Amino acid sequence: MKTYHFKFETDLPIPLAEAWDFFSSPLNLAKITPAKMNFVITSDFKPDTKMYPGMLIAYKVSPVFGIKMNWVTEITHVKDQEYFIDEQRTGPYAIWHHEHHFKEIKGGVHMTDILAYAIPYGIIGRLANKVLVEKEIKKVFAYREEQIQKLFGTFKSR
Repeated sequence: MKTYHFKFETDLPIPLAEAWDFFSSPLNLAKITPAKMNFVITSDFKPDTKMYPGMLIAYKVSPVFGIKMNWVTEITHVKDQEYFIDEQRTGPYAIWHHEHHFKEIKGGVHMTDILAYAIPYGIIGRLANKVLVEKEIKKVFAYREEQIQKLFGTFKSR
């Protein structure tokens, strides 16, 4: 099974604590996910819920062709205001390992997403990745960056 890797980076003009507060709340994920994915968290979280190791997050999502799927990820690691990692427990991927890193920089915060994923179904999965999945993942992360910049502003180098 082939594993694919991506790294996405962005700088935001906000304090590290503000970035961490937003991204460590599972309820904010829907705010930065394309509407066409029909993303809904089905776990029962309170508005002030923050991520912790072992947290399971259940979703309904339509990643392709409007087909609804259940997806469950587990927050496996958290280091306050530095990083957290989510891994798929059930869902559309054979492997989903997503690291979210935060680093304070002059004038804001540098965020890095490191994603490793695999598609099931052997050669059919590899073909699906080449034709569809890889492009969709890139679109989702581009949309996410666009939404984050709408929410927090564009980083200006000093």
